[in-house]
Amino acid sequence: MNNNRQENALQRAIRAATKVEPNELKATVLSFLFVFVLMAAYFILRPVRDSLSSDWTDEQLSWLWTSTFFFSVIAVSIYGAVISRIRLRVIVPSVYAFFALTFVGFYIAGSTLGENDIVNRCYYVWLSVFSLYHLSVFWTFMSGLYNKEQAKRLFSIIAMGASAGAIVGPAIPTFFADNIGNLNLLLIAAVLLMVPIPIIMKLESLRISELGNEDVQADLAGDKKLSGNPFSGFKTFVSNPYLLAIGLFILFYVLMNTFIYFELRKMMGDFDREVRTQIWGGIDLAVNSLALLTALFATGRLATRFGMPITLALIPALMVGGWVVVALSPVLAVLIGLQVTRRAGNYAITRPGREMLFTAVDADTRFKAKPVIDIVVYRGGDVVTAWLYTALTATVGLGLAGVALVAAAFAAAWAGAGIYLGRKYERGGD
Repeated sequence: MNNNRQENALQRAIRAATKVEPNELKATVLSFLFVFVLMAAYFILRPVRDSLSSDWTDEQLSWLWTSTFFFSVIAVSIYGAVISRIRLRVIVPSVYAFFALTFVGFYIAGSTLGENDIVNRCYYVWLSVFSLYHLSVFWTFMSGLYNKEQAKRLFSIIAMGASAGAIVGPAIPTFFADNIGNLNLLLIAAVLLMVPIPIIMKLESLRISELGNEDVQADLAGDKKLSGNPFSGFKTFVSNPYLLAIGLFILFYVLMNTFIYFELRKMMGDFDREVRTQIWGGIDLAVNSLALLTALFATGRLATRFGMPITLALIPALMVGGWVVVALSPVLAVLIGLQVTRRAGNYAITRPGREMLFTAVDADTRFKAKPVIDIVVYRGGDVVTAWLYTALTATVGLGLAGVALVAAAFAAAWAGAGIYLGRKYERGGD
C-alpha cells in the first residue's frame, strides 16, 4: 500500500515537472537515451573537425562547404533509392551502423597516412554530412513514434537528451584531447553509434503497447516499404508549400550559423590545433548546459501555452538584438556569447519546434522529403551563405560590425518566417 502511494506520488511529481504521462515514461526515457548517445558521439567528433577549419582560408572553406552540399545531394539520393527497396524496420539502425563503420575507416586512414590534408578535408566534409543525417533520421523516427499532442509535451524533454549528450561529448576532447589524441576520439564515437540499435527496436514495440499510436505511420516492426521512386522526396518538397516554408526557415537559420562560424574561426587562427579543439569543446559545453536548463524549464510550456508561432519566432527575434550588440561591440567575447545563445536556443527551442512540424505529415514524407529538407536544403544553404559571407568580406570589404548589421536584417526575416510557419502548422499544415 505504501509502495503504491510512493509510486503514485513519484508519478505525480514527474508529471508536474515534465508533463510526461505514466504510460509515456518508458518511451520518453529511451528516446532521451537514444539522442543522448547520438549527440555524445557527434560532439566527440565535432571539435576535431572544427579544429581543422582554421588551417584553411575563407575561399578554401567555402569550397569545402560546396563539396559538402554535393555529397549531401548524392547521399540523400542514394538513401532515397535504398529505403525504397528495404523494409522500414532496418532503415534506422542501418544508418547508424554504416556511419560507425565510416569513422573506423577514417581512424585507419589517419593511422596509416599520418597528417594528410586530403584525409582531413574528407573528414571535414563527411562529418558535416553526418552532422545532419544522424539527427534527421532520429527525429524522423520520433515524429512517427509520438502523435501531435504528445510531441508538443514530450519533444522538449527528449531534446534535453540531446543537450545532455552534447555536454558529455565535448567534455572528452576538451579535457582529454592532449592525452587521447584526435584519432582515438573517432573510435570512441564509432562504438557509441552502435548503442541506439537495440533502443530503436524497443521503442517501436512501445509505440503501440504503451503510447497507443497504432495510427501513426512509422511502423518499423512490420514489412511496410516506402514508395518506389527514390527521388520522390525531392518532388514532394518542391510541390508542397508547407515543406517549402520549413525549407525557408532552415535557410535563415543556416545563414546565422555561417556568419558566426566564419568570424569565430578567423579569430582562432593564432592558436594551435589542440588548443582550438579545446576552445570549440568549451563553447559546446556552455551551449549545451544552457540548452539543458532551457529545455527543462521553458520549452514544453512555451509550445503548449503560447503556440507554435511564438515558439518558432523567439530565437530569431533574440538574434536581431544580438547582432545589433555585436555591431556595436565587435569583439570575440561578444561573438562567442551570441554563438552560445543561438545554438542553445536552437537545441532547446527552435529544433524541437521545427521537428513538431513533421508530425503533421505521412511516413513517406518523413522518411524521404524530410532528409531533403534537413540535409540538402541545409547544405545548399551552407554553400549560398558561405559564398555570400566571402563576397561581403572579401569583395565588399565589410568587417564584423558590417556583417552583423546584414545578419540582423536576415534574422528579422527569419522571425517572420517562423510566425508564418507556426500559423500554418496550427491550421493543420495545409
